[in-house]
Amino acid sequence: MVNGKKIRVMVIDDSYVARNLIINGLSAHPRIEVVGYAINPFDAKRKIPQLNPDVITLDVEMPGQSGIDFLKEYISAHPTPVILCSSLNLKVFDALEAGAVDFIRKPTGSDTTSFITILTQKIIVASCAKVRTRKVFAHNSAPENISLLGNNVANDVIIGLGASTGGTDATLEVLKYLPADIPGMVVVQHMPAGFTKMYAERVNRICKMEVREAKHGDEIHRGLVLIAPADYQTRIVRIGNRYTVSCTKGERVSGHRPSVDALFQSMSETVKCKMVGIILTGMGQDGAAGLLAMRKKGAYTIGQDEKSSVVYGMPKVAYDIGAVGVQAPVENIADILLSHLRTMK
Repeated sequence: MVNGKKIRVMVIDDSYVARNLIINGLSAHPRIEVVGYAINPFDAKRKIPQLNPDVITLDVEMPGQSGIDFLKEYISAHPTPVILCSSLNLKVFDALEAGAVDFIRKPTGSDTTSFITILTQKIIVASCAKVRTRKVFAHNSAPENISLLGNNVANDVIIGLGASTGGTDATLEVLKYLPADIPGMVVVQHMPAGFTKMYAERVNRICKMEVREAKHGDEIHRGLVLIAPADYQTRIVRIGNRYTVSCTKGERVSGHRPSVDALFQSMSETVKCKMVGIILTGMGQDGAAGLLAMRKKGAYTIGQDEKSSVVYGMPKVAYDIGAVGVQAPVENIADILLSHLRTMK
């Protein structure tokens, strides 16, 4: 609840069926009050000041004005957390970049109960989230295909990164300022099935290194970032002097599949070369224990700070238990990582 009161939710969706599903499903929850709805962004602009919602659910594709254009106008004037409710569509990531807090895929079959359960959880998290406005950060980026690391940086380094709510944008904020020859990285981002491949393809188009969704048995190597596939636990496996990823269904760890803890714990147990662990914005504590295990094995660890986090949960727990060696705003993490890598021997 927000200050002991019910979370006030507004639903924006042009589909009568989807709108009623969301309204009826959320209204049944004791912590949520649906205060109103809008059938398109123009309708929403008229109603938001009167309804004063704590959280908004927003469809991406709507007639008249897209959810993305609406977000770009809305966020700066009315900084309320927005959760996207969309079909499988790449524009979801444009909307997240525009300032949405989180997203959920609309049900394609009869499993509406699971959809409402997950949406409810996301609304509760979003009610505590910090709404971002887009910023342009200054970085000393190298020209395309030019190494920032040089030949003196050791090849035997593996980097693990974990994030949840707000993490799609935060992870990109780190990766897009790293060079093409960055040491091999494995990323766990809590995300629904069907979206991790699209996210990896999007990041690959923007960043200098190769970025793709991980497959079982993929080898980790310099210049490659592997995104853990949704609904699969991703761990690191050592085969002699080589390192690969294991992607299996497995049990949930810390409530998640993929789990940041599962990745980080596997690194602490398996990786014999140098390690770096990075934990970014997200609700809960997934990744904190694993990052601490990595740090105890000599890993260099970085945590996102409170001010730049959409939800200061995972990095806070990690910091509080002593798992974070360096805490910093997300816009500084790439530079901190590169500075550390340059000093490694």
